[in-house]
Amino acid sequence: MTSAVPLPADIGLIGLGLMGENLALNIADHGYRVALWTRSAGKVDRFIQQNGVDRNWVNPTSLEDFTRSLTPPRRVLLMVKAGAPVDEMLERLIPLLSPDDIVIDGGTSFFRDTVRRESRT
Repeated sequence: MTSAVPLPADIGLIGLGLMGENLALNIADHGYRVALWTRSAGKVDRFIQQNGVDRNWVNPTSLEDFTRSLTPPRRVLLMVKAGAPVDEMLERLIPLLSPDDIVIDGGTSFFRDTVRRESRT
């Protein structure tokens, strides 16, 4: 018997605060398969249990698995606290992505931080 390989996700969402949770639910409710990741252990499991295991969730165990679970070109929505947490997540995430992948900072980052981050690429 072979183990089932999960279907790839259409979009990935990092950060399950209030805004991230609601965006994940909205995206899933519109028929998209969503990979979820957060640095808080167990938060994705609890979110899935509370919001429907029957929805199109992908629950990777690491950031590397998260990026591998996304259909290329990868689309990643960051919903983490503005400032240093965004920079820290990008430092971890960018080496795992390809040039055609898209990262969207959906938080409340200061526009000059966004300009600085974009000029890096």
